[in-house]
Amino acid sequence: MQRFILLVMLSGIFSALTTTAQNARIKIDVDRKIGEINKNLYGNFVEHLGRCVYGGIYDPDSPLSDDKGIRLDVLDAVKGLNIPLTRYPGGNFVSNYHWKDGIGPKDQRPTRMELAWARLETNQFGTDEFIEYARRIGTDPYFAVNLGTGTIEEAQQWVEYCNVKEGPYYAELRKKYGHPAPYNIKYWSLGNEMDGFWQMGHLNAEDYSKKAHEAAKLMRLTDPSIKLVAAGASNFRPDNDPHEWNATVLSELKDVVDYIALHMYVGNHQDNYYNFVSSPLVLEERTKVVKGMILREMEKADRGDRDPIYIAWDEYNIWYRWRAEETMTGDRALEERYNLEDALVIAGFLNAFIRNADIVKMANMAQLVNVIAPIFAEKDGMFKQTIYYPLQLFANNMFGTSLDVFVDCETYDTDEFYLGLAEQATQQNNVPYLDVSAAYNGGEVVVCVINRHKDNTIETDIISQEGLFDGEFEVYEINGPDIKAENDFDKTNVQTVQKESVKVKKTGNFSYTFPPHSFTMLKGKIVK
Repeated sequence: MQRFILLVMLSGIFSALTTTAQNARIKIDVDRKIGEINKNLYGNFVEHLGRCVYGGIYDPDSPLSDDKGIRLDVLDAVKGLNIPLTRYPGGNFVSNYHWKDGIGPKDQRPTRMELAWARLETNQFGTDEFIEYARRIGTDPYFAVNLGTGTIEEAQQWVEYCNVKEGPYYAELRKKYGHPAPYNIKYWSLGNEMDGFWQMGHLNAEDYSKKAHEAAKLMRLTDPSIKLVAAGASNFRPDNDPHEWNATVLSELKDVVDYIALHMYVGNHQDNYYNFVSSPLVLEERTKVVKGMILREMEKADRGDRDPIYIAWDEYNIWYRWRAEETMTGDRALEERYNLEDALVIAGFLNAFIRNADIVKMANMAQLVNVIAPIFAEKDGMFKQTIYYPLQLFANNMFGTSLDVFVDCETYDTDEFYLGLAEQATQQNNVPYLDVSAAYNGGEVVVCVINRHKDNTIETDIISQEGLFDGEFEVYEINGPDIKAENDFDKTNVQTVQKESVKVKKTGNFSYTFPPHSFTMLKGKIVK
C-alpha cells in the first residue's frame, strides 16, 4: 500500500513537472545588463516627399489647420508618439536641396524642380518653420546636409545659421528673419545614402569619406559641440557589398563622426507571414556585423574624451506596396497602408533596437505622416495606422537599462525569401515564436513580447532570477481580428488595448498566455 501511494505521488510530481515544462519560459535577470536605452531610439523622420510636409504636417488650405498652416489634428497625433528626435529634410530629397531657398520672406522664396521624387518644391516650409514645429511637438531636430550637389561650405553655413549666436553673416541673417536666439541643433548627418547609385551626387566610399571629412571639419570649427552622423550602407542589393562601404567609411572617419547611419526597408510581397515577421532578425544580424567593425576601428581611433561611434538606424520601415514607378513620385507618393502583421514587424524592429542598446543609440522611423507613415491624413481628417501603436508604447515606456533576457520557446524555420524589393535574400532558422526585449528602470521592469505564431496561444512562465515580482503588472496588447486587419478613417481594427492587470505578490515567477499574432507589454515591479 505504501509503495502504491509513493508511486501515485511520484506520478503526480512527474505530471506537474511535465505540465510546467510544456510552457515557454522568459527569464529576467536585472544584473544581466546590455546597455542604457537611449531615448533617441524612438525618433522619426520628416522628408519633403509626397504629402509628408505639404498636405501632412503643413496644410494652409485645410480647415483643420491653424493660422500658420499646421494641421492641428495631425499635431495631436504626433505628440502622442513622444518623439525625441526628428530627422529633416531628407532622405533622397536632401541631395539636391539648398537650405537657403527655404528661409526668409515666403513670397521671395524660389520654386524649384524637386528631382528626387519628381514634384515641385515651393520652399514655403523650411528651416525656421521646421524648428518651430519641432518645438511644438517637443522633439530635437536632426538635420541632414546636402553632400550630393551641395558643397562643404554650404554645410558650414547652415550650422552657422542655426547655431551661432551672433556676429557672422548667417547668424545675423537668422536674427534679421526674426529668430534672435540660436537653434543649437545638436545632430547633423553628413549626406544621405551616398552609397546608392540612385542618389544625386553619388560617390564611391573613398570620395564620400574625403568630402564628409572636410565638411565635418568646417562644421565642427563653426560649432565644436555638434554630433555628426556618417552615411553608412543602404544598398543591400544582391550584387553589392555593403560591408565594404561601411568598413571604408569607418576606417576613414573613425576620428571624426559620432554615428554611422544604416537603412533598411522590408516587405511581404510574397505574402508569407512567417517569413515576413522574421525580417527584423536580419536587421539585428547587420547591427552585430557593423558593431564588430566599429570595435575594430575604435582600437585605432584618436577620439579624445568623446564616446565611441554608435549605430543610428535613421531610416527603417515596411515599404513594398507603393514601390512601383507610378507610386514612387509626384504629390502622392509612398502612401502605404499598414495592417497587423506590419505592426508586429515594427515591434520586432523596436525589440531589436532594445536588445542592442549598447551600440544602437538612434533610430528614426521613416516617415511621420502619409509617406510610409504611422499617421495618415486627408483634407478633412486623419487616422492612426497600425504601426503607430507599437512605436507609441515603446516611446512612452521603454527606458532605463536593456536586459539580456533568456527565452525558451518553440521555433520555426523560414523559406529563403527576399526581404523586400531591391534587397538581398535570407533564410532564417530557429526563429523563436516569442520575440522578447526587456528594460529595467529603478525597480520597474517592462517586458515586450511578440507572439509570432499565427494560430496558437503560448502559455509562458515569466521568471525573475534576481528579486521578486510584486504588485500589479499592467498589460497592454496590440492585436486584431486577423493578420491583414487594417485601420481607416472610419474604423480602428488594430490599436493598443489595456487588459486586466496580473496581480502577483512577492513571487519569483508568474504565468501569462500570449495570444496569437499579438504584441504584449507587461509593466510591473521587481523588489529585492
